[in-house]
Amino acid sequence: MAVQKISPGAIDRLRASLLGTVSAIVAFCVGDAFAHSYPFGEHTRSVNDLGNQFVPYHAHLWDLLHGKADGGLLLNWQSGYGTSFLPDLGTYVSSPFALLVALFPRDRIDLAVYVITVMKIGAAAAAMACLLLTLRPGRWWAAGLLGASYAMCGWTVAAASYNTMWLDGLIAFPLFCMVVEWARAGRRPFLSVAVVALGWTANFYIAYMATIGSALVLIALLLMEPDATRRHWITTIGRASRSMALGIGLAAPLLLTIVKGTKLAYPGAVQDFHPVSWADIVGRLLPGTYTFATPAVYLDTAALLLAFVLPFHPGVPRRTRLVWTGLVLAVTVSMQLKPTHLAWHAFATPNGSSYRQTFVLSGVMIIAAWLGLAHGLPKLRQIAWGAAVMGVVALAAIGADNGVTSRGTYPLFGVGLVLAVGALLLLRRAELVRSRALVVAAVIALLVVQIGQSAFTNAWSDRKRIELLDDYAPWGSRQDSQAAAIASADSWPQYRTEPGREQTVGNDPMMVGGQGAAYYSSLTPDIWTYTLASLGGGWTSHGRSLQSLDSPVTDVIFSVGARSHQPLDPHEPANPQARTPSTITRQQVPPLVTVHPSKPASGYGDSPYSNQELLLGHSVYDTPGPIVLHDGDGNQVLPKNDRFHVVGGYADPKRSTYKLEATCPAGDQVYLYTPSVFSHVQVPGGPNIRFTGRLTSRRAAAEHVWDAPGDGHVSLSMRVMENSTFKTDAVGCLNTGKLAAAEQRINATAATSEHVTDDGITAQLPRGSRGFAVVAAPAIAGWQCSAGDGGARAGRSYLGLLAVPLPADGSATSVSCSFSPPGLHQGEGVAGLSLLGIVALGGYGWWRRRRSGDTAGDGGDGGSDLGASPETVSAVMAEG
Repeated sequence: MAVQKISPGAIDRLRASLLGTVSAIVAFCVGDAFAHSYPFGEHTRSVNDLGNQFVPYHAHLWDLLHGKADGGLLLNWQSGYGTSFLPDLGTYVSSPFALLVALFPRDRIDLAVYVITVMKIGAAAAAMACLLLTLRPGRWWAAGLLGASYAMCGWTVAAASYNTMWLDGLIAFPLFCMVVEWARAGRRPFLSVAVVALGWTANFYIAYMATIGSALVLIALLLMEPDATRRHWITTIGRASRSMALGIGLAAPLLLTIVKGTKLAYPGAVQDFHPVSWADIVGRLLPGTYTFATPAVYLDTAALLLAFVLPFHPGVPRRTRLVWTGLVLAVTVSMQLKPTHLAWHAFATPNGSSYRQTFVLSGVMIIAAWLGLAHGLPKLRQIAWGAAVMGVVALAAIGADNGVTSRGTYPLFGVGLVLAVGALLLLRRAELVRSRALVVAAVIALLVVQIGQSAFTNAWSDRKRIELLDDYAPWGSRQDSQAAAIASADSWPQYRTEPGREQTVGNDPMMVGGQGAAYYSSLTPDIWTYTLASLGGGWTSHGRSLQSLDSPVTDVIFSVGARSHQPLDPHEPANPQARTPSTITRQQVPPLVTVHPSKPASGYGDSPYSNQELLLGHSVYDTPGPIVLHDGDGNQVLPKNDRFHVVGGYADPKRSTYKLEATCPAGDQVYLYTPSVFSHVQVPGGPNIRFTGRLTSRRAAAEHVWDAPGDGHVSLSMRVMENSTFKTDAVGCLNTGKLAAAEQRINATAATSEHVTDDGITAQLPRGSRGFAVVAAPAIAGWQCSAGDGGARAGRSYLGLLAVPLPADGSATSVSCSFSPPGLHQGEGVAGLSLLGIVALGGYGWWRRRRSGDTAGDGGDGGSDLGASPETVSAVMAEG
């Protein structure tokens, strides 16, 4: 059997990929080590959504892969008392790299996410290196170094390194550019479809931007062909569009569930786009800069110098120089204009960084740098022009915001520029005297520039993120204790075990186990946010991050039979530094499915206590005495329009400290509900309870503040931090005896047995049940339910919970509900059509080969010479 010889082009691509991967990974890890960031030091890297969302979602994926999760791919029983999981899967953990979590111990989930991050950065470097050598042959080591420059661009270290799923888009951009190059050459149609499908499945959001970027690259490639005919343009764009359409179609089962989930999600914050100053943009080109609100366009000085040399390089065809310089400028300007900004971000300004497409600009600049170098080393004059432009950049950056640059920015930039210029001159000398040693010395100098500047920029970003953003501790003794306590009490689905009000991250149920109310996602259902808030729940992130309620009433409603308690997270400096172990409290509760004889005539009102009684179906709160409020001087504060207005502040504790008095029957549990107030509340000799209200970004939950003493007099001290208001019915008096009696009555008519699956629930009911069977889960869209032998219909909402109407004659002795995410079946239909399209494409290719007698397969190897005619391109491809 003959052994097929590996082409020189394939060997060069392999070398370049390895060099780029190693260089990028070394730079990233060295920067983290220099900053003493996890896993190389004492500083956590779990800032913002990395700790709150992405690490917990990877933990839930670990549970799914090991068969230990409550729920499956369609339904997540652990979060939000039952939520749709497939849209979250497609948003956060659908990357092939995410599967690597299964190889790590569960308590090393932070390390698993870090390794995945590093591997994605390395893969992006390899993908860009391969693309460069595919676009035009050249020095393999230069392609590798430029691939690493792309992978360690400012966008990576400043934004994507802690938004792990965005890194899949960093990989997708060069791969999608490869797809459009294959379309230009008429090659690899099936591989093109697979690449697009994989990129859009891994992360649709950044893949969308990568798709736009690759379309711009395709137009640039076509413009650089002086002899390209209209037919060639139409054919090439048609091939590329076909690959994109079929690939995106294959990803439709995920994409359409995400689209539907987004429409059903709580709206969250609305942000308007405001362009930043050009000085800030120019300043972000330099090493060692960081801000959250400006585009991170940093490239190491060597790559940046080559990109700036391109317009002055006479060895590059004029058309190529004009087209690619124009493309770089066009992409840069598009980031500052609102219409194009909206187009880049799917016509919605993102909540947070407004420049998430910056990686495309970095990729375009890297390709520009490669085109200059691959056409021949620039001469001293061109290098001088490029260095002059960089000097102008450095001067312009002086006008940037003071917080953008670091003390190392200009020294690193200067040293890097000197080394980069010296390396290019050294390479020209090596070319003249044919000295391998000089080439090696030049490459080492370029590596020093790249790794040194990128590592420092990464370290600076690590440091600034910790200073400016919320952060969370990696898995440690607190999570060990909490997970062990939950596991010891867990008896799902007999009852829920709640991870607790004293959460560590926004997605505690996925992180430490149990079945909780807390849930944080971009797809948090509107109905669940509204329902939980109506019952007295709290939130952060403008209603997208829901917190657990610690109330015996809602525990009865949602079948929470065990609850974990632990101190507030000591990682947050404002909290007490207690490190006591987690404990479990238990409560007698009904099963998940209960029977309500009728639906309330009205919906929720303003009082969480009345709303809880409405959903429970029983009165369990006693009427409190009126609230009497006094300010710091002892003067009584009178309400206006049923609201108390309080003045807050940090500077004057006396002025912002109020005394709140009310009365509750002796022995009642006293609750306080001030959703918009940021305050610290204390009872005499009791704990200090923090209420973190700040509508609309934060909502404080109702809290148990005291048990009413024998005389019923309740006195609370309220230190208010910010001006706010709260209602005159803010105090609730829970009668635990009434609640226990209500629980017994509810339990007497509840389901006699239940069976919970990964995508639904069935329950047996007592004979003669009438009214509504209510499942203790949010009535999110996608449920199909039936009662007895009746047909399946869309699940009904019973004050926000899933409900099944029962026959009036009491004949139904069972109910069954199954869940399928909205959009899934439509997505499956689209994917089916895409598969048919692929089959048709294959059949057409077979028919053409049979008709022409051509038995050549779809494939090949080699590169194309940019600026050449289509005929020359085809010849070069054939030679490869």
